Amino acid sequence: MSQQAPADNPYVEDPPTEFEPVESMSEAEAAEQAAQLREAIRYHDYRYYVENDPLVADRTYDALFSRLQALEDAFDLQTPDSPTRRVGGEPLDELETVEHVVPMRSIQSGGEASDLRAWVERVRGRLDEPPTFTCEPKFDGLSVELVYEGGRLTRAATRGDGETGEDVTANVRTVRSVPQRLRNDYPDFLAVRGEVYMPRGAFQTLNRERVEDGEDPFANPRNAAAGSLRQLDPSVTAGRPLACFCYDVLATRRDPDARTGNGFATHETEHRSLAAFGLRVEDEWYLVTDDVDECIDFRDEMLDARDELDYEIDGVVVKVDDREQCETLGSTARHPRWAFAYKFPARAETTTITDVVVQVGRTGRLTPVALLEPVDVGGVTVSRASLHNADEIVELDANVGDEVRVTRAGDVIPYVAEVVEKHTEGHFEFPETCPVCGSPAERDGPIHFCTGGLACEAQLERSLGHYTAVLDVEGVGPAVAEQLVETELVERLPDLYELEVDDLVGLEGWGEKRASNLLAQLDASREPALGDFVAALGIHGVGPETARELARRFGTIEALRDADREALRAVEGVGPTLAENVREFFENERNRAVLEDLLSHVSPLETEGGGGDELDGLTVVFTGSVEGWTRDDLGALVADRGGSATSSVSGNTDYLVVGENPGQSKRDDAAAAAVPELYPDEFFDLLAKRGVEVER
Repeated sequence: MSQQAPADNPYVEDPPTEFEPVESMSEAEAAEQAAQLREAIRYHDYRYYVENDPLVADRTYDALFSRLQALEDAFDLQTPDSPTRRVGGEPLDELETVEHVVPMRSIQSGGEASDLRAWVERVRGRLDEPPTFTCEPKFDGLSVELVYEGGRLTRAATRGDGETGEDVTANVRTVRSVPQRLRNDYPDFLAVRGEVYMPRGAFQTLNRERVEDGEDPFANPRNAAAGSLRQLDPSVTAGRPLACFCYDVLATRRDPDARTGNGFATHETEHRSLAAFGLRVEDEWYLVTDDVDECIDFRDEMLDARDELDYEIDGVVVKVDDREQCETLGSTARHPRWAFAYKFPARAETTTITDVVVQVGRTGRLTPVALLEPVDVGGVTVSRASLHNADEIVELDANVGDEVRVTRAGDVIPYVAEVVEKHTEGHFEFPETCPVCGSPAERDGPIHFCTGGLACEAQLERSLGHYTAVLDVEGVGPAVAEQLVETELVERLPDLYELEVDDLVGLEGWGEKRASNLLAQLDASREPALGDFVAALGIHGVGPETARELARRFGTIEALRDADREALRAVEGVGPTLAENVREFFENERNRAVLEDLLSHVSPLETEGGGGDELDGLTVVFTGSVEGWTRDDLGALVADRGGSATSSVSGNTDYLVVGENPGQSKRDDAAAAAVPELYPDEFFDLLAKRGVEVER
């Protein structure tokens, strides 16, 4: 749907590539020109990234963009939704968790025509009138929620668990096919579901560049897109060739007092409206029909065409078009009844297992991987495939030398589906010890874990990142942790505290100031709160809240280290499994050696019954963001004073604390349970009345 160009804007139809010096302009002139440039650049972005029909040459566009940057820098004219924000903002400390406006549910699916026909019959049986359906591609990327208020992009979040996701607003602002401002007659509030992906051609180019630079290539476009969107540094995301399709309206309003409600009569109307608002939709592959056979034909046509598309798909989504009928059909706890994903068959080929290796993940998980005679599976050369776990190996009866069928789950992750021809006796025997550090392998259900903990070299990068993050040591992200381990500057966790400026200055990207800042951060972490220190050790299953309870109960790290299973189980929230994890962690001789060395550098502060009991009996739930506070910090504030901060509203909840961009589902639950709401200031006033003073 073509959009009309902004009227009377000199930088649209035939823009100049040279400008008068910035120094000769007044502030008013600069502000007017910057506003015109923003409007023009947004239009050129739309023509290039959404309509694929650029109006100006790249050189001309670059000149306009550079001019806008110069004006904003010279006159301090930056705006939150300026196109210049697409180059990336300041690095983030972490990705905050936010609640979705409405739940982002998954879709029921099947891979056979009979599955789709059965779904259609169920739908027809629940409706008074025959339904019409829409068909569209099932994009294989990273699902996101985009929220626009007053036509401006105010929030973007990953799908996460469907109820909450990671706030990736700063990163999504760098995706040029996502407009920072809507066009035409948009609603006051609009929440949209879309899919961020990496185009196939761009993915191949990016991987070639990574190999040339000595970096590992990405496994597939989906992983590349997900990893790019979850970067803590938005400038890294800005350098990745991401794109986005939008395909669902989650909520909208034109009445400022009505927070939710879709407002569209049909899904087809939504689709056309999204395009009118300037959001990118897939128009070429889109069908509206009342004939299930046409839905099946559409899916088969897409299956034949999938390799010609510049984006990955793994099926077709069929929806009931009429929104009123969708409301009648409703949803289960997991998925809407009005949508069905008609999946493509997984690509599969046969090959031979040449070896089986057991990988140690950063969390200590042991994963068996089959090394294969290389085979082409759906256009991707596969030489390794997951065997999942020991139970799967036994069930498959797989061993080195066997001929197997390999497929790609969701056309992405290769795995061994079955043994086609058996050439060996028995199956591969899962090792009883960690292949890296030799510590015993502990089984938790079907999964094996290395018990080496702090002493396992394979887990060192993860341990570094986790330890420094919990103790608020800034500057040790995944890339730095990898750098410290690969250069062997840190071979064990205590080595962090023996780093010197000269050690770091010799590394790529490090100067004396950066090195001095990191060492200062490490020095500041030498006297952590005991609960934080325990959480930082990375004991399997021990999160911040449990760590605080352990600190409250035992008071010193020595007392916790020597506590028996019975004493551990007496702590609130610690069951038999968790008590066993803690005990095995401290009984591991190599862990004890690392801990002893660590304690020669660090002196955890003793805890005397926690911070107090002023909030004893108080149960609160938080929704939305509170300026200056993370969700974990708010939970710790309540728990340290004897209260409880839970993740969901129940009849036992005393208050729902409502911050910025709150989730509607928790507010609905609170209303249903007659739980009063508090704004952040009211919450802090309540704490003050109970004797808990907080610096705001």
